[in-house]
Amino acid sequence: LDSRLLRAISKLGYKEATLVQENTIPLALSGKDILAQARTGSGKTSAYCLPVIQKIILSKEDRNNVRAIILVPSRELADQVYKHIKELT
Repeated sequence: LDSRLLRAISKLGYKEATLVQENTIPLALSGKDILAQARTGSGKTSAYCLPVIQKIILSKEDRNNVRAIILVPSRELADQVYKHIKELT
């Protein structure tokens, strides 16, 4: 992951990846589609947000202009995802 992402992760107090993150982030970064299920608080939001942010960072460097739309089933979850992405960026 980009050094800026790693710093943001550290500032949030995360020490190591959760199981869902370990299993999904490398696959997502390699371009694979992911379908994962895990308990509340298991790090699912970071598991999909980190690869998306990483791809956007790399696309800006390559001038590819990657964009992303994250769809979630409720406003409350959309707000949670938005806040988490803001913390990471």
